[in-house]
Amino acid sequence: MPNDDRQSIHARICFCMLAALPCLMLNATYARESWPEFRGPSGQGHVTTKGLPSTWSETENVTWKTPIPGTGWSSPVIDRGQIWLTTSTHIILTGAAREARVKGLINPNALSAVDDLRLRAICVDQKTGEILHDIELLTPENPPPIHTLNSHASPTPIIENGRLYTHFGTHGTVCINTKSGKIIWKNTSLPVTHNNGPGSSIVLWKHNVIFHADGSDIQYIVALDKRTGDIAWKTDRTGKLNPNPDLQKAYGTPLITRIHGRDQLVSPAADWLYGYDPVTGEELWKLSYETLGYSIVPRPVAGHGMVYFSTSFNAAEILAVRFQDADGDCDPVLAWRHKRGAPSQPSPILVGNELYIVNDRSGVATCLDALTGKELWKERVGGSYSASPTHADGRLFFSNREGETTVLEAGRTPKQLARNKLDGKHMASFAAVDGAFFIRTDKALYRIEETTR
Repeated sequence: MPNDDRQSIHARICFCMLAALPCLMLNATYARESWPEFRGPSGQGHVTTKGLPSTWSETENVTWKTPIPGTGWSSPVIDRGQIWLTTSTHIILTGAAREARVKGLINPNALSAVDDLRLRAICVDQKTGEILHDIELLTPENPPPIHTLNSHASPTPIIENGRLYTHFGTHGTVCINTKSGKIIWKNTSLPVTHNNGPGSSIVLWKHNVIFHADGSDIQYIVALDKRTGDIAWKTDRTGKLNPNPDLQKAYGTPLITRIHGRDQLVSPAADWLYGYDPVTGEELWKLSYETLGYSIVPRPVAGHGMVYFSTSFNAAEILAVRFQDADGDCDPVLAWRHKRGAPSQPSPILVGNELYIVNDRSGVATCLDALTGKELWKERVGGSYSASPTHADGRLFFSNREGETTVLEAGRTPKQLARNKLDGKHMASFAAVDGAFFIRTDKALYRIEETTR
């Protein structure tokens, strides 16, 4: 081949490689920074992306704002340039259908003003905020009532390798192809009486989609095969419960962590903390709270060889559980407990040797020594709380139901850095990738970042 031809071919190859670089870099960014589940990659509220802002408002550091139809408190999950979240929409019946409801032919105990419930998954373009998919997944008949602080779409989905796994508690679990938006499988064979609506988010482990089913009627934990939606294993709760059915329910999300060299699923339920093998569902251990705790909402966090969790409603406490290795078996023991200011809904967050909590009613944040449980400080951040706090770049973000986010410096002395306000309520916890927060209110989804960059 003549030298000129070889140089020409070489030049064309180099040009094609350079032209492809922006796409390759963009895809690498998305592949590197994803937010796959509730509270992020670790499931514990820690953000790894850098350059996030401390301040924002409706007119500051907002790249885009997209109204989201319906009602849902699920957090956004993000992968490969797509943001997914779930929602519920209602169709009000009129004419003959409404007359049938009045006559009792349609369940009169269904949530008021919700005559036709549609559970949906929405995909938003990470760059532009454009809605790419709005997919109807389930249409439950006669939906039961929910608590005023809940929604029918509160559990956060999980995104992985081109699939989205959505969960709506008793209504069912649905897997979606994220590229086409087509439903791959659905499972509606696991009903449970929530009393206040669904709340437990799912976790993913190898081939298993795992979730709690702690109702006032039955209590168990179950895994579905993520490839087919079939039941892989199902394990009943074994701890003795209060005879009052209303005190047997829970809404917690499990956490998979390593204990004595073994991956274990740490699962909070009414009155008990359980440990399971995430592959088989075998119960490995359980620990009684030694106090009445039910309607568990906060997700546990882990570190320093301990698990930290809240007993939630009735008599909320933060408990630290240490695991002793007794002849190769885990022997959980209570390391310390803290009562004042414990949350019923927001999860704790562990940063270094400090554990931070915020009380959902008083709006007071507390910092505890994670090793001893000693109270280090209290700071009033104001408002009432459902969303769990987030940690990023040495800062703590506490977002209340009134739409305000208070930013504190993480450390053993309190220091408030900023206070931000958006329209609507913060019920969902934050997501963050590629230098931006993605914040869902009850009205819209925001991309928040340093817009001057």
